[in-house]
Amino acid sequence: MVEFWLALSFLTTIPTPAFPFVEGGLGRAGKWFPLVGAIVGLVLAGAHWALSFVLPEGVTAVFIITLWAWLTGGLHLDGLADCGDGLLIAASRERRLEIMKDSRVGAFGAISLVLYLMLKGTAVASLPNPTLPLILAPAAARWFLLLAARQPSARPGGMGDSFTASLTPSTLLLAVIVPALLLIAAGWRGLLAAALALAATWLLIRLARHRLGGVTGDVFGLVVEISELAVLLGFIVRT
Repeated sequence: MVEFWLALSFLTTIPTPAFPFVEGGLGRAGKWFPLVGAIVGLVLAGAHWALSFVLPEGVTAVFIITLWAWLTGGLHLDGLADCGDGLLIAASRERRLEIMKDSRVGAFGAISLVLYLMLKGTAVASLPNPTLPLILAPAAARWFLLLAARQPSARPGGMGDSFTASLTPSTLLLAVIVPALLLIAAGWRGLLAAALALAATWLLIRLARHRLGGVTGDVFGLVVEISELAVLLGFIVRT
């Protein structure tokens, strides 16, 4: 269970038992990433069910988005804000990477974060049957994170390289089991949501490779957040 606890502690703020550090373990722990996402989704779905009895949909959605950020420690939101600062400006590749490494949030990052949270909260409030979408979104997004991690790195030699080196095709195959089962349960809406998330991930990877020369940890966070939003939109888009 070491790799599961590693995945849970890396991706969430949920307390875990003490476990030994294993070299290259994070990449191998990738097979647990979607399951960890599903656990996050179960907590969100349960909270939404409970809050919906006493609060209006809009207020419930705000609480769910807040809980979502707390459960993940704001890890992926930080990546989204950094990418907003680095990817949306006119600058050289080196300057973009320098800006994204800076812990301070600039105007583009702050605007991107605020607009994103508003859109995600509105999407949650618009879900007709929120339980399955709230479980599927974080589970599928963490598989798309693994897909992004297989791309060339913009910062060779960093922690991301160690993660990617131990992330094998068999890990990706094992990791897809949980999202696939959830997609089957979701029916055609789930397939639409997955298609939107896949398209968004592909576009973000293309953008990162064009403007940064590859992916970074911040890009991984961006992929998670945007693919979560894409899944939610797949359940509310008019067809």
